[in-house]
Amino acid sequence: MSNAKQTIGKGPFRYDVVGSFLRPESVKKARQEVEAGTLGKAELRKVEDEAIRDLIDKEVNVGLKAVTDGEFRRAYWHLDFLEQLVGVERIKADHWSVAFKGHQPKAATLKIVGDIDFPDNHPFLEDFKFVKATAGDRAVAKFTIPSPSMLHLICCVREEHYEPIAQYKNEEALFEAIAKAYRKAIKAFYDAGCRYLQLDDTSWGEFCDETKRKEYAARGLDLNHIAKKYVEVINYALEGKPDDLAVTMHICRGNFRSTWFSSGGL
Repeated sequence: MSNAKQTIGKGPFRYDVVGSFLRPESVKKARQEVEAGTLGKAELRKVEDEAIRDLIDKEVNVGLKAVTDGEFRRAYWHLDFLEQLVGVERIKADHWSVAFKGHQPKAATLKIVGDIDFPDNHPFLEDFKFVKATAGDRAVAKFTIPSPSMLHLICCVREEHYEPIAQYKNEEALFEAIAKAYRKAIKAFYDAGCRYLQLDDTSWGEFCDETKRKEYAARGLDLNHIAKKYVEVINYALEGKPDDLAVTMHICRGNFRSTWFSSGGL
C-alpha cells in the first residue's frame, strides 16, 4: 500500500453532505440536563466535542472529502448564528413563522434591535476551528451558516407586524448593513482557516410557493423585488472573496422531522 499523502482537493465535491445530521442521544440528553439545571454549559460542550469527533471519524471513514460537525452545537440551524450578530436578538414567539406539514418546532424568532455587525468573537468561529482541528489533513473542514437573506426574511418578510427599523432610514441602508456584516463574517471564517463555506437559504423555496406568494402579496410585499435585493446582498457579501475559498449555497423547502413548509416551483 502506498504511503503517499492523499490529495483532498477543493470543495465542492461530486459527493458531498449538506451539513446537518440528526443529533445523537448523548447531545439531546445533555441539553435536557442543561435546561433542567443539572449540567453546566462547559460539560455540555464536552459532550458535543465527543459527538462531533465521532461524527467526523464516520464521515472520513465512508470516504467524504468534506466533513462537518453535523450542526450538533445548534438548537436551530439558522437562529443560533444570526442571534449572535451585533444588533440582533432572539425573542419568543407564539408560533413558528412558517408552518411545517406535521409537527412544529419550538417557536422562536429574531428582531433587529441595533446596528448590525459581525463580532470578532462570534462563537461559530471557535466552532469552526474545532472542526478543522478534528478533521486535520484527513478531509476539508466544511462549515455552514445561514444566508444573509435569512436575516431579512425572518425579521422583515415573515414578521406579520413588521415596522420599519429605527436604525435604518430606508430599505437600502438595511440591506447594505446586512451585506457588510456578512462580508466581514466571510473574511473572519477565511482568516480562521475555512476554505469551504456553505450558505443555507430557505427563502428561494418559499418564494416559489404560490400560497405564500399570495399571502405576502396581500400584505403588500413584492417578492420579485425582494428576491432581486437578496441576490444583490449575496453578491455584495461575496465581492473580494479569496480565490481559494469555495462558497456554495444550499436551498431547500424546510426540514423538520422529515416534513416541509413550502412547495411548488416557478
